[in-house]
Amino acid sequence: MTQPTYIVIGATSTRAARAVWMLEELGVPYEHTAVKPHSLDVTRHYPRGKVPVLLVDGEPITDSTAIIQYLADAHGQFTAAAGTLARARQDALLHCILDEFDAVLWTGARHSFILPEDKRVAGVKDSLRWEFARNQASFAERMGDAEFVTGDAMTVPDIVLTHCLIWAKAAKFEISEPRLQAYFDRMKQRPALRKVLEKRAG
Repeated sequence: MTQPTYIVIGATSTRAARAVWMLEELGVPYEHTAVKPHSLDVTRHYPRGKVPVLLVDGEPITDSTAIIQYLADAHGQFTAAAGTLARARQDALLHCILDEFDAVLWTGARHSFILPEDKRVAGVKDSLRWEFARNQASFAERMGDAEFVTGDAMTVPDIVLTHCLIWAKAAKFEISEPRLQAYFDRMKQRPALRKVLEKRAG
């Protein structure tokens, strides 16, 4: 079977980092077009202008979570098999992360610099920081002492959760749960993630 051609569109300062990280973990060749949201390279494939976009042999896939799950399924790594109870649990934890971490951070970003100034609510971030701390405690309890989100092997939710924790640090949302901080410290040591962070620094 011929290896598909992968092109990731989107700077690694955005959720495009998730797609680049997955490709680095998989060890497959890819190209990376590091552009901002709403750039022409983005809107020609996705009129909404959001990143990342993954081109697979020229065909676009949008949404970072859809992209990394597609890649995991396509290469049979970092995921439980579809139709299994393990996959159902993996998906449940993934959606929990999207609801309780990603959505909170995205709302904070929207009210900081994305929405028009007259639509931003200045005090909303205090409420969001409280919610973020509460959600950390319940999620850490759900994970228990597991090394990774779903147990003893890294899966798709680990990329999303770790990226959210990177985002939280940048947005000054405190990582208040010690088990999540310890998890974050471990994940940051992964060579594939370090390559992504080097791209971001560059």
